[in-house]
Amino acid sequence: MLDFRIDTFLAVCKFMNFTKASLYLNITQPAVSSHIRYLENYYNITLFYYLGKKMQLTNEAKILLEYATTLKHDDIFLKKRFQDMKMKQTLVFGATLTVGEYMMPNVIDHFLSTENNVMIKMKVANTKKLLSYMNEGKIDFALVEGYFNKMEYDYLYYCQELFVCVGSKEFGIDAVDDMSELFKYNLIIREEGSGSREIIEQYLSDQNLSINDFNNLIEISNINTIKQLVSNNHGITFIYRVAVEKELETGLLKEIKIAGLSIKHDINFVWRKNSVFADYYRQLFNQYFEVE
Repeated sequence: MLDFRIDTFLAVCKFMNFTKASLYLNITQPAVSSHIRYLENYYNITLFYYLGKKMQLTNEAKILLEYATTLKHDDIFLKKRFQDMKMKQTLVFGATLTVGEYMMPNVIDHFLSTENNVMIKMKVANTKKLLSYMNEGKIDFALVEGYFNKMEYDYLYYCQELFVCVGSKEFGIDAVDDMSELFKYNLIIREEGSGSREIIEQYLSDQNLSINDFNNLIEISNINTIKQLVSNNHGITFIYRVAVEKELETGLLKEIKIAGLSIKHDINFVWRKNSVFADYYRQLFNQYFEVE
């Protein structure tokens, strides 16, 4: 059972304000202060300090936050596991849009074919949101394509996917020698926090370029809408090839070759670092998620 004072510490870290933490926890502000003092005395550290009027975490508090977040996640997971023993087992995980829409259907089909007493809940969101859900204990693990802090999360390599530039079948260019030749067109792109956006932003940054160099940015959080807009020749996009394989095969979309562009990105199976359930996650991955 997680010590209630750790819950208080996590609430203070969330709001960086004792009053807001007390309202969130439905306890008094003196109680919040008492819980924090107890932790500081127990660990013989200082957790917070003020820079001007703004509360800051000490280096020790940052370390405690990392471990407390994992402990909170494991506590929620443990309670759920005990509940599953009385009822049906529940598998709660997350996947980024590309993974959730184009890779997970086969995995879930395989899982349901071998397990007939399992409830599955899959949350589909961008990498940033999935990591937040994991920290809050809303999901147990996630399959993500975006960047994550390997100091905070353990992971297993799932697969590697090719990242390509595509346009409509009417788009007048099949290949370019330089990315800048495409800047006069609209770039249709995912929202901030999505893995695919981070990938193209990082690639452009490495070339001293930016997504803002394109004529116009059209930000869409839905892959099918992006494909529809591109097919109607409203712009180009950068996307995992697995997400447009059917459209490329039927000729609805076409790949635009860019000299020097070769982006292959890893998809990873991720969970909170130092989780006591790490062996369970590895077993689950090896049984159902490992790509043959």
